[in-house]
Amino acid sequence: MKSFLPTEEDSHFPIQNIPFGVCQRADGHAHCSTRIGDFVLDLFELEQLGIFDSLGLEVPQPFDKPSLDVFMGLPHQERKQIREAIQAVLSEDSVHKAAVKKIIVPADSVQPLLPATIGDYTDFYASRWHASNVGKMFRPDGEPLLPNWLHLPVGYHGRSSSIVPTGIPVRRPRGQIVLPDADGPIDSASRLLDYEFEMGAFFGGTGNELGSRIDVNCAAEHLVGLVIVNDWSARDIQKWEYQPLGPFNAKNFQTSISPWIVTLDALQEFRVEQPNREPSDPELLDYLKPNSSQGFNIQIETWLKSAAMNEAVKISSGNFREMWWSFEQMLAHHTSTGCPFRPGDLLASGTVSGPTKESRGCLLELTWRGTEPIELPDGSTRRFLEDGDTLTMTAFCQGAGYRIGFGELSAQIVA
Repeated sequence: MKSFLPTEEDSHFPIQNIPFGVCQRADGHAHCSTRIGDFVLDLFELEQLGIFDSLGLEVPQPFDKPSLDVFMGLPHQERKQIREAIQAVLSEDSVHKAAVKKIIVPADSVQPLLPATIGDYTDFYASRWHASNVGKMFRPDGEPLLPNWLHLPVGYHGRSSSIVPTGIPVRRPRGQIVLPDADGPIDSASRLLDYEFEMGAFFGGTGNELGSRIDVNCAAEHLVGLVIVNDWSARDIQKWEYQPLGPFNAKNFQTSISPWIVTLDALQEFRVEQPNREPSDPELLDYLKPNSSQGFNIQIETWLKSAAMNEAVKISSGNFREMWWSFEQMLAHHTSTGCPFRPGDLLASGTVSGPTKESRGCLLELTWRGTEPIELPDGSTRRFLEDGDTLTMTAFCQGAGYRIGFGELSAQIVA
């Protein structure tokens, strides 16, 4: 499949992708949009031109508001039909080329916004490598994994009001921290600010009723698509506050997401098996047993640029296929008690880490709790993030001659 609009082979947004987002134009108007190569196509204006009608699309056209809320609430089959209609409009043999060229704008001329109203946000802890590394740091004389970890996807409810799109600076949070050898806490700016490379999944469809479950083998139909998530973390605030109820202020000050939701339909070709369970691992309960592959072969990279550097340097790279629990299992477990989900709810995977040092998805692991600092090209070192640092994440699936990508998620640390 090819588009009449030019896209480079390494572009994250060929016609095979067709992601969904919301962008604000220079005139201040914000509309639902899709990305194709270096261009953004306004889906509201596409509706207004009647092009969807001319294609015989017999589903609701949900782009009249600056939010994907209505689109996310459609059943999977209707979302799929809309995406395929957009592909037809952009294809090389499209009869709508002239009309489309009038309503596309350069991608760098618009400001990405949050794609939807995020009602609830849940963060998980789904990487066995990450959970094991953290366990080794904090429980060196015990088992790295707590007894429940191999039985269920561990998670906690996050704060949706502080989720922001790419480009919003991260203000260093203040909170209670305990300095080494101190008897009690002080109120201070965090001194151990960290990032966490995660992937997020947006929930869609009609949702489930209070008291009902979503089956693990039907869960994919309820997931609109994936984004990159940076769940910024204040490690010193977290260390003091997390017992006995887990993360709180150490995580709620800001969570950043990439602007384009890449649909599960676009990612279907890149489905892979999840990591094998070990012979000594307990057997999963039936409601968490999938019948098919639920992992994704998504390559991920994290880049860091200090205030003194001209260019960013790659500090880690890995693959989402290493994740031990899938989004389908997270959703099945989350609803196993009858918890209802609504369109726009967001699930985050937790830190994506792999078996090698370079594939660790946060500075806590990369520097092994600050004992092995990273050396940067400007001669400085990093145990944790400093003011002026810019952190950029990217992710993509490599196909045969094309990529399905997520673009970039970037933010600078400010005092």
